[in-house]
Amino acid sequence: MYAIVEIAGQQFKIEQDQKLYVHRLQEDEGKTISIDKVLLIGDGDNITLGAPAIEGAFAEAKVLGHLKGDKVIVFKKKRRKGYRKKNGHRQYLSEIQISSISAKGGKKSSSSSASAKAKKDDKPVAKEVKPTEAPKGEVAKKEAPAKKAPAKKATAKGDDLKKIEGIGPKIASTLADAGMGTFAELAKADPAKISEIIADVRGNHVPDTWPQQAQLAADGKWDELKELQDRLDGGVEK
Repeated sequence: MYAIVEIAGQQFKIEQDQKLYVHRLQEDEGKTISIDKVLLIGDGDNITLGAPAIEGAFAEAKVLGHLKGDKVIVFKKKRRKGYRKKNGHRQYLSEIQISSISAKGGKKSSSSSASAKAKKDDKPVAKEVKPTEAPKGEVAKKEAPAKKAPAKKATAKGDDLKKIEGIGPKIASTLADAGMGTFAELAKADPAKISEIIADVRGNHVPDTWPQQAQLAADGKWDELKELQDRLDGGVEK
């Protein structure tokens, strides 16, 4: 039996006892993970295709270890301009081993039924609240703050992460969506976690010094930050 699954944004063809390298996972070494995004299962001549994933199908894998991939050199040059730039990048990876593949028994169906129950439970609550409210004027007053609440969240602004060497507008918005919209939040983040969040952003990015730069920015030490960035080239010390 074999299957095609999606792990950390990548698709793999897997079989039992197979070892493979994927983008860095959060689980510790030795832990077992469950892969519920099974897109296809093949068992002899029988092939089951999902739309996009197969309901209830899953695979289990054991995390063997965390490591870095081979170094990739990116060299840019503009002729007759005197422009040369050299960057190195090593991708954070995790090695896993497939323990089992199953076409049934996954938790996906149970979670969907639980969400359906939650939606059903929400509807009676809304119906019960309406009769208890007396005049229509009071109903309008109570509903008005609820509509304004999302607007307050939308107006909340984080720090300008583009001041960090190596972070552009796309990465800044991606980090903000992941809950790292301020210098203080970025300073507490692990470079491996940052690499996982920005894995889908095009280009080679080395976030090893981003937490250090963010800490200086959060403390207001802009002179020290500028001295550090003068020694950096694409987020890496020269």
